This record gives sequence, structure tokens and C-alpha cells, in this order.
Amino acid sequence: MRICLYIAFFFLPCLSSAQYTWKLEKDQDDIKVFSSPVPNSIYKAIRVECILPGNFDKLIKILTDVSSFTTWIYHAKNCSLVHRISDLEYVYFTETLLPWPMSNREGRIHVEINTDSIPEFITITGHTETDFVPTDGAEAIAHYSAHWKVRMPTEKTISIEYLLELDPGGSIPAWVANMFAANGPFETFSNLGRILKD
Repeated sequence: MRICLYIAFFFLPCLSSAQYTWKLEKDQDDIKVFSSPVPNSIYKAIRVECILPGNFDKLIKILTDVSSFTTWIYHAKNCSLVHRISDLEYVYFTETLLPWPMSNREGRIHVEINTDSIPEFITITGHTETDFVPTDGAEAIAHYSAHWKVRMPTEKTISIEYLLELDPGGSIPAWVANMFAANGPFETFSNLGRILKD
């Protein structure tokens, strides 16, 4: 997801910025995953477009339940709440599992969920906090920025546009980066869809 935490959540302000040249990587089960080179970065940006069962209330309930993140976010090994600012804003710790012998990646993520007054859509934004110090044996995520824009085309479905830029920090082999870019976003949103359907 950008490698690593497609979990989750972190977002850029514009989903259609001209700086991206999107390439379709996967199209399955109403989930489309795109990638694009990013200026001055060796890691690609990721965009996901999908239609999932559910509604705003169900999605917000899932996205504010940090303890559940490891059940649906790709390779999320450990997620825990650090500080809840309000019902729709919080900071959480995340650890992403990488294949041996690489070190796991850790970060502290600030998430904010916003709704318009109707609401016609919700947005979820987030970023890594820069003063984070990883535990022994792990490396800090260098950069994580993501944006979700969510609409409800019907009473029982939600439409999600998700954009992620990530620098996992340290050295990551190309095959690992490609594994996360190809599988991470699809698996994450596929898992999210199954939870929303319950």
C-alpha cells in the first residue's frame, strides 16, 4: 500500500492529482487497485476504487475500533490505541510484519474522520507522527500519507476511493515492495468488505 500498511488509513488531499500516472494492477470482486510512480520516491503510490456492502455507520465503527485492525489490514501484526482525541479522531500504534530477515515496521498514526452535514460523503485522513521511536529490532515508517473518500451510492453499499503514499523506511527488496503493492490493497479491502457484510 505503498508498501506496508494498506490498512489502513492515510490520505492525500486530491485523488485525481496530475502528478500520478496510474496503472491498473488488479480488478477483481468490485475492487480495482492502481499504482503510480511518485516523484523523488522509489516507492509507488497506490489508489483503490471499490464498491463494498455496508453503510457509513458500519464503516466508522470498524475504523474507530483499533483492536480489530489486525483482522483485516494486510500484514498488520499489532495495532493499539495510543490516544483518543474525540469519537472520530485518534492516534494509534501499528506494527507491520515483514518477511524474515527484514525488520518489522512500526509507526504512530494520527487518524481523523470527517463527515459533511448531510452526510453525502465521509473522508478519512491520516499521517505518521514524526517523533515516533520504534522498539528494539524494528524500524520506523518513514512516511505514511493516505486519504479515503467514501460515498453511499445505495442504502446498502459504499463506494470508496483510497489513495496512499508510503515510504516504509530502511531497505526493502523489490520483490517485497511488489508483493505489498500487488496483494496488500486488494487483501485489505477484500477483508474489509467481508467484515462490513457481517
